Amino acid sequence: MIGMSTILSIRRRCAAGDSVAEIAREEGVSEPTVRKYRDMDDLSPRAAKPRKARSSKLDPYKGVIDSWLADDRRRRAKQRHTATRIFERLVAEFGYDGGYTTVQKYVKERKSQARSAKRQFLNLEWAPAEAQVDFGVCDFRVLGVAREVHYLVVTFPFSNVSLAQCFWGETSECVCEGLKAVFEFCGGVPLRLVFDNATGVGRRVGDAVRTADTFERFAAHYGFEFTFCNPASGNEKGSVENAVGAIRRNLFVPMPRVDGLRPYNKRLLGKCLARADKPHYLKGELESRLFIEDVAAMAELPAKPFRAVSVGSAKTDKYGDAVIDGRHRYPLGPERGLQRVIVELGAFEASFYDADGSPIATFDRAYGDAPTRASDPMSQLALLCRKPGGWRNSAVRAALPEPLSRAMDAMDGADRRSMLRMMRDVSAVSGFEAAAGAMAALSGEGVPSEADVAVAAALVADGQGAISYDDAPDLGMYDAVFARGA
Repeated sequence: MIGMSTILSIRRRCAAGDSVAEIAREEGVSEPTVRKYRDMDDLSPRAAKPRKARSSKLDPYKGVIDSWLADDRRRRAKQRHTATRIFERLVAEFGYDGGYTTVQKYVKERKSQARSAKRQFLNLEWAPAEAQVDFGVCDFRVLGVAREVHYLVVTFPFSNVSLAQCFWGETSECVCEGLKAVFEFCGGVPLRLVFDNATGVGRRVGDAVRTADTFERFAAHYGFEFTFCNPASGNEKGSVENAVGAIRRNLFVPMPRVDGLRPYNKRLLGKCLARADKPHYLKGELESRLFIEDVAAMAELPAKPFRAVSVGSAKTDKYGDAVIDGRHRYPLGPERGLQRVIVELGAFEASFYDADGSPIATFDRAYGDAPTRASDPMSQLALLCRKPGGWRNSAVRAALPEPLSRAMDAMDGADRRSMLRMMRDVSAVSGFEAAAGAMAALSGEGVPSEADVAVAAALVADGQGAISYDDAPDLGMYDAVFARGA
């Protein structure tokens, strides 16, 4: 086919009176071509006419092939059909007498369409086994102490069923641990997960999202697709936005009272599913029945569960303490001083190993902005507030400065309970050592005010001590002012 510029030249030269032979020779085309475009009365652009599909011996079996490929989405990658295996099954099970090349082309085309479909999503159309993921924040009373809890919500828009798990933070280890619990509860792996703006699994740099290594390993282990919402685009995951609020209102009001998050998480999944015994807001059918379709469309769980941990290293200080996140100290013993150790951080635990991989110690993982030390009796404080009768033999008493422990020994039960609660609350903000030091300095005249202790502890935690004066300050001027006002 010649170009439009040549056609334009032919028509102009014909209009100018040049002969057909001359035009054909100089334009490098045949004389019939010159006559064709000279006499053409309509050069309007037209869409190409679709080719009429030719029938094929494979046509009766395309539905069968599609069903096998759809079922493959639930299988491990190494156990899916190849074109060769599909051809062999068609011959053996259906007596197909066509050629292998026809089968190969069709399978390649269908797999290419499936890959393309994964990259083209409609915000309002969600297939079974697709899920949205986000975090919410609420307060729990844990061993009598009000603490901030972050809860991971996985919602399935097709059925409107939402499942949740609770953690102390939103790290990639928390995300992976929560997703693993949901996968195991469902007995399968969702085909696609849509996350908020990289919450918990990475960080956004410009338009790109850099995912954490732990999450990338987790996604590769379970084999699901994942995408991220655009910044400030809550409409892209409206289902989970609504579910975060609904779970908070229905399951976390009134404030849950728990002894720990891990036992509570096991009960929480059942509580979430119990909420699905209602009609879907659009489809009318029970959400629990639609959820069966979600589960049926999920991929199979891998043979081995994923260990949701991140592995790194840290150098201990001269006392043998490993510091994580710049404020959480884990004592490994003086004999480990100034050594490089391997750190394994999970959602709830921090484990340490020597250079040869031999375990050293495992602690509850600390979260938050307040400085902590794993050997601090913080874990006993909350329980001691509930059961103050154990004061005499507690690790809390043994860890306090001797003047403070003696002063608290001499107090009656009510005052000692007030002191313990004050210690618990101030320690949560400034750390146990700062709180104990402040209380020791202020408890000479009985039970100090919590405000005074909080200020003194904050100064200690910030590296400042009590202000000392060469001469005792004279406050007489204030007495005179107050006397005149009276």
